[in-house]
Amino acid sequence: MAITKFALLRKQLALVDIFVISTGAMISSGFFLLPGLAAAQAGSSVVLAYLLAGLLIIPAMLSQAELATAMPRAGGAYYYLDRTLGPLVGTIGGIGTWLALVLKSAFALIGMGAYVSLVVDLPLVPTAVAFAVIFAILNITGARQSSGLLRVFVLGLLIMLGYFLVHGVTEIAGPREGPSMSEQFAPFLIDGVDGLLSAVGLVFVSFVGLTKVASLAEEIENPDRNIPLGMTIALLTVVTIYVVGVFIMVSVLGTETLSLSLTPVADTANAFTRWIPSRISMWLMVGAAVLAFASMANAGILAASRYPLAMARDKIFPDYFAITGHRGAPVAAILLTVLLLVLMLTTLDIVSVAKLASSLQLLLFGLVNLAVVVMRESGLDSYDPGFRSPLYPWPQLVGIFLPLVLVAEMGWLPVLFTLGVTALAFGWYNYYARPRIARDGAIFHVFERLGRRRFAGLDRELRDIMKEKGLRAEDPFDHLVAQAEVIDHEEACALDAIVHDACLLLSRRVPASCEELEHSIAMGIETGGAPVAHGAALLHARLPVLEESALILVRCKGGVIAAEGVGEVARQAAVHPVHAVFVMVSGEDDPGRHLRILAQLAGRVEDETFIPEWLAGEDEQDLKETLLRNDRFLSVRLEPETPVETWIGQSLQELDLPEGLLVVLIRRDGRSIVPQWRTVLRLGDRLTILGEPGGLAELSERLGGKAA
Repeated sequence: MAITKFALLRKQLALVDIFVISTGAMISSGFFLLPGLAAAQAGSSVVLAYLLAGLLIIPAMLSQAELATAMPRAGGAYYYLDRTLGPLVGTIGGIGTWLALVLKSAFALIGMGAYVSLVVDLPLVPTAVAFAVIFAILNITGARQSSGLLRVFVLGLLIMLGYFLVHGVTEIAGPREGPSMSEQFAPFLIDGVDGLLSAVGLVFVSFVGLTKVASLAEEIENPDRNIPLGMTIALLTVVTIYVVGVFIMVSVLGTETLSLSLTPVADTANAFTRWIPSRISMWLMVGAAVLAFASMANAGILAASRYPLAMARDKIFPDYFAITGHRGAPVAAILLTVLLLVLMLTTLDIVSVAKLASSLQLLLFGLVNLAVVVMRESGLDSYDPGFRSPLYPWPQLVGIFLPLVLVAEMGWLPVLFTLGVTALAFGWYNYYARPRIARDGAIFHVFERLGRRRFAGLDRELRDIMKEKGLRAEDPFDHLVAQAEVIDHEEACALDAIVHDACLLLSRRVPASCEELEHSIAMGIETGGAPVAHGAALLHARLPVLEESALILVRCKGGVIAAEGVGEVARQAAVHPVHAVFVMVSGEDDPGRHLRILAQLAGRVEDETFIPEWLAGEDEQDLKETLLRNDRFLSVRLEPETPVETWIGQSLQELDLPEGLLVVLIRRDGRSIVPQWRTVLRLGDRLTILGEPGGLAELSERLGGKAA
């Protein structure tokens, strides 16, 4: 098998995959088993318990979405806790979450086997083990194939539950026989607020699967949009199903009957579908339950296997768990997860242990909320989430306090279980992981603000993540490059002269003097804040007086001469010639945008074709086009007998360009001119046109594909 070691996983999961994974991870025992158990504790207020539990998961959802869009890496809660609270807490969180997901997946497989055995006489545990092997094979074939099966499962499940809800609402809205609805809901609180809170703690586990998708963030297309949106749609869908569905159960069965039922959906369906033979009604509910448990089990294996992968990358687990197969799936991590799952299926009382695992998950949610607070307070400019939790820090404070209350309501055994897992993870960290790693979390950046030490490696890692994520739609990178001024030196040139000339040009465009600009950039060079690699140097500074960014491009064909004592530039120039210098200044109001633009420049510089193209450029327009994204610009030369011949003699405002396109550069007679709406185009003009890929593709098609 062809393998790639420590490779990033493929981005192959779309918004619909986020929805089905989150939904499939939530709808199972919470709907098909727990309503009866919760009704025994809360009476008819079980409906309110489900609604409150759905609302109380929101802080964890918001925090997971923020962390996942800032650090889209496999491992979910483990990765966030490791990078914020340090590797010890990360190890505890990673092993704890991994075990919780495996236990809940095992519980789902037992439920699946139980429902199948109602129709086909099969032994329970061997059936569950067989399903585990099937899901392992599907996961090894890749996340796309596994999520494709989930789409089928969840779609079928939602259709069956939609039938249940619509028919149930029709049933309770029509003429009734027996007790009235008000009698079914009286008394509302059979054991007061304590009973309600205990029920909330019990049914809260129905929603914890919502955040499983965070462990797949590395494989998600456009995570900034798809993660928060997919999780929100899934939560709204599932809360509606739970609240309306449990309301129907109470209305039809009453709390006395419901509290004695371990198959509440089937019992309710039998009560209001007398026109369907009971055998067919049971098969429908068995089908819905099997789809629900299969969705949860498959989503659980998919998400759980990413924890050994992430921990192996960080040397907490052996390296071979970080190896991915030719389809991009972490084969060893999946096999380990399923092996542990099978061991639990054959040796443990899954139902009781799954509840304990859920209590551990609750406490981990508290740590995830704490992680957001640490990252926000760390002062790291490179912490740049595409989604920021609203109303910070109040949801996080609620999310830290709430799990403690809910676990306390569940009894002392969950606390002991959590302590046992913590001790196990602590022992593994000290015995195996600690000698192999050398990093700390973002919490040391909080300490640094208080006068203690920090860990610079995290900042570098977050900057690398920003480079991989790329620009956001609103980032003005292309226009910044198009409007940049160019300095071109044929001979070798001293770095201090380059900085002075660049700052002189910048001072004419921004409200800062040349001296202020030189001082700020020099400080960055001296403190190592000027990245230099692959023949290019990125000099930059942020000043509070600036509102917009400005950029100067410098080409030095003879190489940059840097005096000793000017940081990384001097060291790199002594080893490898530096031919490109970018000098950028920005304001302080949006440090994330400043770093994203720098990351985009750095990513282009790392391309092995950059320096040859940079040195071969004939004019400043060529230099700018080497930096522009290929799918964001077209270069058009006005020549006779070409599709653009009709543009000659027209002003820019007369051109019929697709919406969103803009002419940003015109090269004429060996010089560049700033385009204005009234600028009249001439024969031989070379135009650089910026815009969205769709508009540029439309223009290219209009011109017969001969524009560039």
